[in-house]
Amino acid sequence: MVQNYHRDAAGHLRWRTAEKEGGAGLPPSSRVIVSPYDTSARYARHGHIISWKGFAAHLTDSCAPDGLNVITYVATTAATTHDSQVLPGIHTRLARRGLLPAEHLVDAGYTSLPHLEQAAREHQVTVSGPLKTNPTHQHRRGEGFARDDFHIDFDRQQVTCPQGQVSAGWHGPYPTSSPTAAPLIVARFTKSQCRPCPARAQCTSTADSARTVGFPSRELRDLQLRVRAEQQTPEWKARYAVRSGAEGTGNEFAHGHGMRCCRYRGQGKAHVQHILTAIAVNIERLSGLPPAEETPTTRRPTAFQHYLDQRAIPWPKS
Repeated sequence: MVQNYHRDAAGHLRWRTAEKEGGAGLPPSSRVIVSPYDTSARYARHGHIISWKGFAAHLTDSCAPDGLNVITYVATTAATTHDSQVLPGIHTRLARRGLLPAEHLVDAGYTSLPHLEQAAREHQVTVSGPLKTNPTHQHRRGEGFARDDFHIDFDRQQVTCPQGQVSAGWHGPYPTSSPTAAPLIVARFTKSQCRPCPARAQCTSTADSARTVGFPSRELRDLQLRVRAEQQTPEWKARYAVRSGAEGTGNEFAHGHGMRCCRYRGQGKAHVQHILTAIAVNIERLSGLPPAEETPTTRRPTAFQHYLDQRAIPWPKS
């Protein structure tokens, strides 16, 4: 395809590579054409295993314990669109139809801190999902002083380190490059404060640098601490276990109705396919209901559940 070639300074046609030779690197993933059959399809990768070319479908499924569970909304986006960026639009459209849940159970890809706050403020919806942990290397290794070991005084715009030193600078908030991260306030300590510190090796990773601490605004910081603490409780884990049913819905779409194969070209037509598939799934669920006078039978345990029961390994029964 033409997009994969460029002309060098001498006017010769060259193949584009990832290395930027004279400004001729590959286009951003949001614009690069990955299929000659559909120029609007994009390439996406989740981790090191899951990758695809095409679009992304986002399913919203009801999960009432004593009612009928149906698909209430389907969103189709470019494959390069981050999951967290889709959540505000989903809530807006569910609100228009009167289908907003009191609590929305999502996976870790949707739990952007700003969008958790936005959902609660604009729609009174509690978004529950694994919130990302502290990203500092001290926290990941479980040694040294992590960000939560510093005392943050928002009124005085000061941060006090575990050794009693007070920050010399307070700047921001600065926008971040990640679509899932909130703007960060940055507090800085000077080299004259950090170099003579006896606990320096527990704090900074570079011998000649001073410590900087980044954190969100007061409102988002309080929300972050509260959500992280709540997620460690057995009550939250039991409540969140219900979301496992959404994995079954995704599997039903992919393997039962071939959603991973686009039958049309263009995101708009792919969205129509997703909508029709959701209607088919809902019809199957409705047609499989027993008559009103009959008591619905309990689903038989899977082989994996039998395996856990035989070895007395507890598993959340959702």
